[in-house]
Amino acid sequence: MATASVAFKSREDHRKQLELEEARKAGLAPAEVDEDGKEINPHIPQYMSSAPWYLNAERPSLKHQRKWKSDPNYTKAWYDRGAKIYQADKYRKGACENCGAMTHNTKSCMERPRKVGAKWTSKHIAPDEKIETFELDYDGKRDRWNGYDPATYARVIEMYEHRDEARRKYLKDQQLKKIEEKNNNPNGEDEVEVSDDEDDDEDALKVDEAKVDESKQMDFAKVEKRVRTTGGGSTGTVRNLRIREDTAKYLLNLDVNSAYYDPKTRSMREDPLPDVDPNEKFYGGDNQYRVSGQALDFKQLNIHAWEAFEKGQDIHMQAAPSQAELLFKNYKVIKEKLKSKTKDTIMEKYGNAASEEELPRELLLGQSEREVEYDRAGRIIKGQEMALPRSKYEEDVYINNHTTVWGSWWKDHQWGYKCCKQTIRNSYCTGAAGIEAAEAATDLMKANIARKEAIEETPAPTEEKRLATWGTEVPEDLVFDQKLLTEALKKEDERKKEERDERKRKYNVRWNDEVTAEDMEAYRMKKVHHDDPMKEFLH
Repeated sequence: MATASVAFKSREDHRKQLELEEARKAGLAPAEVDEDGKEINPHIPQYMSSAPWYLNAERPSLKHQRKWKSDPNYTKAWYDRGAKIYQADKYRKGACENCGAMTHNTKSCMERPRKVGAKWTSKHIAPDEKIETFELDYDGKRDRWNGYDPATYARVIEMYEHRDEARRKYLKDQQLKKIEEKNNNPNGEDEVEVSDDEDDDEDALKVDEAKVDESKQMDFAKVEKRVRTTGGGSTGTVRNLRIREDTAKYLLNLDVNSAYYDPKTRSMREDPLPDVDPNEKFYGGDNQYRVSGQALDFKQLNIHAWEAFEKGQDIHMQAAPSQAELLFKNYKVIKEKLKSKTKDTIMEKYGNAASEEELPRELLLGQSEREVEYDRAGRIIKGQEMALPRSKYEEDVYINNHTTVWGSWWKDHQWGYKCCKQTIRNSYCTGAAGIEAAEAATDLMKANIARKEAIEETPAPTEEKRLATWGTEVPEDLVFDQKLLTEALKKEDERKKEERDERKRKYNVRWNDEVTAEDMEAYRMKKVHHDDPMKEFLH
């Protein structure tokens, strides 16, 4: 209630006031009127409708909620387009040299440049423009429709009406022409050829008639309802946007076990016809809108806001949706930049074999099949001189005073420099003196090797002493049984194998303390190595 009286009210007056407010809200009583005769919405809370005590408001009003301190200098007037104020008969000093107007200079003149300006001819002096200055407020400077004349839109409507009228007239003429041709042609030979064109024209006419009659059929979906207004309620019109020709959702599939239809919200989340071809389906359930279009983007925005909040960022989708959307856009831009940077780094390091195409030989080696003709002196008569193929490495680069490149000399499976015959890559060139010194050193080394080989004497062969059975020298008359000696050697080999691998030893071991001369000879033969250089000093 917007009453301004603050006087004391009795309980009965207060009860009547509450009943009046309830009646106004229900539309049974007329709404309260302010000083200007405008109705006050009864649903406005009291803390908004009650005026402050220092305004001394005598009647109910909502002026205290409006901007009552208006700027006296502000005006909604706009520039008078194309207005002229004065037109002189002769040129005036300081005016535009091109057209003769005083309101601008020659540089900012919008008239086409004359061959001889008005300053020198004093003819056809242009009138002065009307210059106005407005002081706009904050909203006025940012109003994109400021100064727009709505009457100019009538030209756009008129243009479309003329176009539709011309189209209807053309289609009508075409129809009359077809009828005349049909009447003038008594034979029906050409009817088959023209039948397709006639059908197309008739369809176009039907479409045009449908467009014309659309304005007459706009009221087919009007529903009369009682709408509560501030004036106590009146009857308004509410348009139902649903087309009555569409099949209802619950009639698409009459199976009891099909998708559930909620009559209260008129929603069917699941697909009523899941086995039908998607290209032939008109309706696929309400869930298809949740995973497509802007709904999917909104879901990703919510997920990003939740994850960012869990990581410590001050972001909330419901409290600051603009901030959340801006942060999500920045996140996608940064993620895309990081992804492209990583991709470029990998491609720069390893290359991209999938996209790289094999270069033509002409571009790779700088060669072509172009024919070049020379004269006897070697000058080019026709064509172009063939370019020598170049490698990807630097050519003819001489370092460390060398006169040839590395790899120009080969000897003993080693590369080197031909100028000094050195096989060390970073060596300094010594020229012919170095070659002579190297050859002298080689000859000296060969002579030393030959002299050493001549001095060395072959060692005299030493006789092998046969040791006796018990450690003494073997007597010359000692004779061994070859059969027993062969068996002793086999036993010695088996004993050595058992010593090397303890796993081959059996559980029942039998020891034989009797040692024969053949056993000792076999032990000696296996024990002493002929290639031992210290065997001469053992005994």
